[in-house]
Amino acid sequence: VPHEQGRVYEMGRIRAIFKADTDETAGHYSVSEWWLEPHTRGPGVHAHAEDHVYYVITGTLSVRVNDDWSDLAQGSYVVIPGGTPHDFQNQGSVPSGFISFNSPGGFETRMTSIAPALAATDLRL
Repeated sequence: VPHEQGRVYEMGRIRAIFKADTDETAGHYSVSEWWLEPHTRGPGVHAHAEDHVYYVITGTLSVRVNDDWSDLAQGSYVVIPGGTPHDFQNQGSVPSGFISFNSPGGFETRMTSIAPALAATDLRL
């Protein structure tokens, strides 16, 4: 899938682009890019059934897993098992981006409710 193409969800200071969804992967996984403007909060601490692997492609991403925050530089990754409370944010002064691999697929079906909720929220840090 070419750069900047896929199913796009604009959420104010956050933008997600889904590259591979359940239908394309027989439900095994989904792949998406997430872009955060500088000084941007994430969705808040939450948990869901899918496993995540985040791979940072630019900037620094702050990630909370359970109660622990870590700053992940470009090239870093984190594994978040399903059911684990987590959050992310960009505390830096430059944009941050990461790829999210979710397994099994299906997380993307909730984006139609997640995107409007985040778009209506002030995500500035």
